[in-house]
Amino acid sequence: MRCLIRGGAGFIGSHLAERLLHLGHEVIAIDDLSTGSMENLSSFRFHPAFEFHGDTIFNRRLMAELVDVADIVFHLAAAVGVKRVVERPVQTIETNVDGTAVVLQLAAKKQRRLVVVSTSEVYGKSNKFPFAERDDLVLGSTYNSRWAYGCSKAIDEFLALAYYRERQLPVTIVRLFNTVGPRQTGRYGMVVPTFIRQALQQEPITVFGDGKQSRCFGYVSDVVDGFLAVAADGSTAGEIFNLGNTEEISIDDLAGRIIRFTASPSSICHIPYSEAYGPGFEDMGRRVPDISKAERWLNYRPKHGLDDILRDVIAFVRAQIGKKQAVFVAPGARQESPVLNLGMPGAGRVPLQTYSRGARELDSSHSLPARATP
Repeated sequence: MRCLIRGGAGFIGSHLAERLLHLGHEVIAIDDLSTGSMENLSSFRFHPAFEFHGDTIFNRRLMAELVDVADIVFHLAAAVGVKRVVERPVQTIETNVDGTAVVLQLAAKKQRRLVVVSTSEVYGKSNKFPFAERDDLVLGSTYNSRWAYGCSKAIDEFLALAYYRERQLPVTIVRLFNTVGPRQTGRYGMVVPTFIRQALQQEPITVFGDGKQSRCFGYVSDVVDGFLAVAADGSTAGEIFNLGNTEEISIDDLAGRIIRFTASPSSICHIPYSEAYGPGFEDMGRRVPDISKAERWLNYRPKHGLDDILRDVIAFVRAQIGKKQAVFVAPGARQESPVLNLGMPGAGRVPLQTYSRGARELDSSHSLPARATP
């Protein structure tokens, strides 16, 4: 099976690519490296079944060629991180909405299987917990750019489902809840790697707001399990699935746990939202997924608890600190611009192979169906 990953050099995209290669599939990744990193690809960039394109998703000609040769498309390319969203709302909206429109148009033309990655941010300020896929979405005022990300991803979902209904595009949407793990950077406001770096460097841990807000953190490998289960089941087309973990923790308690796990002398410093993100910023008090649909339909069961997740990320960040080309870069550290080697040895296109359903497994229980000849 040949798999195209948009956002393939990102935190989640690189883990998905690595898993697919391990399972014997061919992977084509495209990423403009605005938030992704070549370092994320270091363990498999020379794999003979891997092909990388350092280009924007708005290169329509290239995207058309890549979709044409793919059996399935995973659309992960998006603007990410609260800090980036607040500071660059135009880029956020254009990247999320226009970029998704491009992949939907191209996938519909060739009737390619498509998985669109969305976010728990679409639930907005809803006070109905836990969040279920058919719940109403409660977004804030358009005056507040903080909601641009959730709103743009909701538009992505509306558009994807419209393509499913009107043009029979086999598309499935997955909503992610605070996915964490190795390779995630704290550069754009991701809380776990940021807290861990601060703890390891014995700096104050900066908690925005009063610290009572709570989140549920899902491990990246568990989320990839969900991607593969969705992709392998054609009956999921036209559906939305929450993917994540249901173990809830306040941000203050998260900071305290990281301090204990790292044996750090760091203190906890609370910073008002207005100072961190500007006046008028709003946050969600809780973000808790209802994953019962994924459990019933996909047999989705997160395997990693928060303590396991934190230990893995602590080990990763500890190894990254001080590396010149680190995925994780501390504030103020200089990182050289990545050099794109698009002619990487072994990265050329290999002959397309298609497999009948069940012939090549994605994991122990899921396999991708073969593509019908156009």
